[in-house]
Amino acid sequence: MPAKTAVRPVVRESATSPVTPRAGFDWRRIAYHTLVSRALDDVEEQTNKQRAHVPREHLVLYQFSARGHDMSQSILGALLTGTHDGVGAYYRSRPLLLSIGLSIEDALGSPLGRAGGFSDGRDIGVVCNLPNREGCTVLPMAGDVGSQYTPAAGWAQSIVYHRDTLNDASYAQSLSVALGGDGSVATNGFWAALTMATTLKLPMLFYIEDNDLGISVRGGMQTPGGDIAANLASFANLLIRNGSGTDPHEASGLLQEAAAHVRSGAGPALVRLTVPRLSSHSGPDNQKGYRSDAEIAADQARDPLPKLREYLVPAVLSEGEWAALEGEVARDVQAALDAARARPMPDPAGVARHVYADDTAPTEPMGGLSRSERATLGGTDVPQEGGELMRVAEAIRRTLRHELAVNAKVVVFGEDVGKKGGVHLVTEGLQKQFGAERVFDTSLSEEGIIGRAVAMAISGLMPVAEIQFRKYADPAAEQLNNCGTMRWRTANRFAAPIVVRMPGGFGKDVGDPWHSLSDEVRFAHAYGWQVIMPSNAADAVGLLRAAMRSPNPSIFFEHRSLLMTGDGSARYPGDDYVLPLGRARIVQEGHSMTVVTWGAMVHRCTDAVAPLGDAVELIDLRTIAPWDRDTVLASVRKTGRCLIVHEDNLTAGFGAEIAGTLAQEAFWHLDAPIERLAPRDIPVPYHPDLLDAVVPTVALIRERASALLSV
Repeated sequence: MPAKTAVRPVVRESATSPVTPRAGFDWRRIAYHTLVSRALDDVEEQTNKQRAHVPREHLVLYQFSARGHDMSQSILGALLTGTHDGVGAYYRSRPLLLSIGLSIEDALGSPLGRAGGFSDGRDIGVVCNLPNREGCTVLPMAGDVGSQYTPAAGWAQSIVYHRDTLNDASYAQSLSVALGGDGSVATNGFWAALTMATTLKLPMLFYIEDNDLGISVRGGMQTPGGDIAANLASFANLLIRNGSGTDPHEASGLLQEAAAHVRSGAGPALVRLTVPRLSSHSGPDNQKGYRSDAEIAADQARDPLPKLREYLVPAVLSEGEWAALEGEVARDVQAALDAARARPMPDPAGVARHVYADDTAPTEPMGGLSRSERATLGGTDVPQEGGELMRVAEAIRRTLRHELAVNAKVVVFGEDVGKKGGVHLVTEGLQKQFGAERVFDTSLSEEGIIGRAVAMAISGLMPVAEIQFRKYADPAAEQLNNCGTMRWRTANRFAAPIVVRMPGGFGKDVGDPWHSLSDEVRFAHAYGWQVIMPSNAADAVGLLRAAMRSPNPSIFFEHRSLLMTGDGSARYPGDDYVLPLGRARIVQEGHSMTVVTWGAMVHRCTDAVAPLGDAVELIDLRTIAPWDRDTVLASVRKTGRCLIVHEDNLTAGFGAEIAGTLAQEAFWHLDAPIERLAPRDIPVPYHPDLLDAVVPTVALIRERASALLSV
C-alpha cells in the first residue's frame, strides 16, 4: 500500500517559547550564517540607495534580499552534510549557499560582477552555483522561476543510480533538495518534479518558503487557499510538514524530521515554512505600490532574527558571546567586501570562451564523462568493411545497444522508450537486455525528461533522452536553453552534456502541424548546442556515437521519413565508428553548381540532380551546429553557383545563414545569385497533396537546379 501522507497544520508565528535549543545542530554556526546573510543584504541595500549629495555606489546592478528567509535556510543548510547531497535553488537562496560553503567574498564578488566567482561576471549575482565533488553541490541556478525543480529531481534519481546500479556506497543516504517560493508551486517544473519524486520514491526534499507574495501577487493566486502543503494532502509517497519559518525550534524540528525521512529511503518529503518578506521583491521594486504600511509592519514584527537571538541567548550563547559573534560577522563581511571590490573587472576579451568545451582548459567542469573516460572509449572515423545493410532505426538501436554495453554510465529514457521500445520502435528490446534501471519510461513531461537529464549529466552520467516528436520539445524550452548556456554562464564550472533524440519532419507521404515539424534552426540559435541531422544509417551511427562521447549537449534529429522507410539504408560501419561533428559529406562531386542540404532532403536532392550528371556537386551537411563552412565555401568557389535546399521554413531558416556566409566570403566567385528552396512560412499540412505543395519535392528541386545552371 502507498505510504499515507501526513500533514501538520499551520502553527502560530508568535514569539518563541523558552525551550531548550534542539540537539543535533551547531547553533552558533546557524546564527553566524543568518547574521552574515543579513549583513550582506544591509550592505547591498544601503549602498544602492540614493542619498542626497552622495553619489550612488551601485554596489550591485540587480539585488534580491533574503531578509526574513535567512534563518530557516541556514537551518536547512546545516542538515546538508551528505557526501553527494545536491540542491536546486533559486534567486533568494544565498543564506543556504553560505551555510554549505559559499565564501562571503564570492557572495559579494559575483553580485559586483567581478572576475572569478561563480560566473566571472556573466550572470546576475543571485544566480549562483557551487560545484562540490566531496559534499553538497548546488546545481547551477537559473533566472526563470520553477526551473530548479526537475534538475533537483534528476539529481535525486542519479543518487539512486550511482548507489544501486553503479554500486557506489558513497551515495548511501544522500538526498536532493529543491528550494522554492510559494509562487513557484504554480509552475510546470514543480508539478513535474513532484510527479517524478512521488512515483519513483526518490530521495528528495521539497522546501517551500512561503511569504505569500510572488512579486506582488498573493499566494491565493498561486495555489487554491494559498497553502500548497494542505493541497497536497492526498499525494501518496509524500511526507508533508507545515509550519513556521520564523520559529527556530519548530523550523529545525520539521526540517530535521523531513531530512531524516528522506535519508532513510522512505521517499520524498515536502516542508512548507511560512516566512516574512522583509524587503521589496528586488532592488528596483517598490513594494508600497501593492502593500499597505500595516502589511509591511506586520511582516517586520515576524522577523526571525530577534526570535533566533531569544532562542539562543542565554541557552547557547551569553549576551557577550552574541555581541562578539555580531562583531565577528561585521569584520568578516567588511574584509570580504574589501577583497571583492579589489577583484578585477571581468576581461571582455574572454567573453566568448566556454560556449563549448575546450579540452585545453586546465580544469574540467563538473558534469559529463571526464576526459580520461572519453579517451578510454576510443573510436575511429574509418568505417568497417562489409557491415550488415540496415535501416536508420536499426542503426540507431544498435549504436545505443553497444554504448549501453561498454559504458555503465549511459542511461536511455523518455516516454514509451521502455517496454514499448519507443513510438518508432528505435529502443525496442533495450530495456529487456539492460534492465529498467538503465532504459526506462518517464512521466509525460518534457520539462521533466530534460530537467532530469541535465542533473544526471552533472552527476557524471551519460543521459540519452528521447522527446517523441520535435514539436513536443516546446514545453522543455527553459531546460534546453539552460542546459546549453550552463558551461558559459558558470565560467566552465559546470556542464551537462546530454543527448536529446528528437524525431521530426514529414513522415511517409504524410505530415501534420504536430508530428512533422522540423524547425531545426531553433536549436542552431540555442547557445551551446550541437545539432545533428543524419541522412543515412552509417552517418547516424557515427554521429550518435560522437554525441554520446562529446563534452557538449547535442540534439540528435531523427527524421520521421527515414525512420519509416528504407531511405537512408546503409552498411553498418562498426561499433567503433565515430564521425567528427562539423564534417560534411560530398555525396557527389560536380563542377558547375553546388547543392547544399541535410536530413531527408539529401535523398530528394540526390534523385533530383541525377539527370544533371557531374554538373552538380551535392553536399550533405550532416550537422548544422557546427556546420562545415570550409567544405561549402571551397565547393562554391569552385562551381560559382549554389542552391540551398531544406525542410525548415524559408524565413530565417538555416539556409539563410549559409547564404549570408557565402555572400560575405565567396561573393567574387559567384556566377549567379545564391538560391534557397524551402517551405513557405506555414505549418506542415496533413493531406499528401497539400504536403507536396509545401515541402520541396524532387520535381521542384530539379526545376530550380536546372534553372540555376542555365544562368
